[in-house]
Formats: sequence, structure tokens, C-alpha cells
Amino acid sequence: MNLPADLSYTTDHEWIAIAPGAGTPAGEVRIGLSAVAVEALGEIVFVELPEPGTELTAGEPCGEVESTKSVSELFSPATGTVVTVNTALADNPALVGEDPYGEGWLFTATVSELGAVLDAAEYRAKNEG
Repeated sequence: MNLPADLSYTTDHEWIAIAPGAGTPAGEVRIGLSAVAVEALGEIVFVELPEPGTELTAGEPCGEVESTKSVSELFSPATGTVVTVNTALADNPALVGEDPYGEGWLFTATVSELGAVLDAAEYRAKNEG
């Protein structure tokens, strides 16, 4: 299971580009869907993302991902404001599954408060079994 150690993860399977234990970042950070979620969802066929300017609340729904298996809500890993969305996903939502930590990122946000997150080892431990 590919889980970059420099990211933080939620139990809802999103990642946020904040190093575990780091403070609230000053700039915008990327947010995406973890490889665990991608593997469970299968082929991703549609992604609904929040519009730039949307206020996020940590742990609250902020979008949806539709796959050939199911539709799943996206939950924000932090409280803050959406800055940009990955417009490439409108034409090619499969990027989320092909490269979840690279070209398949979902959106960026400025963060005022980080929600409950895990480091890669904690997240891995919760999802192996």
C-alpha cells in the first residue's frame, strides 16, 4: 500500500499535504484521496469537487467520487477555504485512481484548523487487517 510518509490522512481516506505533527500551514495545501480508497472504489468515473471559495469544515462532506462500484462522499480533512480544484479531473476522473498523490489530487485549500488526522503508520495500521 502506497502511503507517502510526508502526508497526513483521515479515517475517511483523504490525504492532506501537511507533514504529520506540523503546525497549520500559511499557504494553500493539496488534498486528495488515499490509495486505500482508490483501491476500494475501483475505476473512478466522476468526481464532484467543491467550488473555489467554498468554506470547508473539518470532517464535513465537501464533494463526491463516483466509481463503477459506488458513490462516496469526500470529507474535508481541515477547516478552511477552497482555493483551486484539479480541473483535469473533469475530463479524466481516472487520474484519481492512476496517480492519487500526484496528478490525481482533488483540490487545494487554505487551512485555518486541521481536523483529526493520522500519520502514514497509524493510517496503515487502521486499514490492514
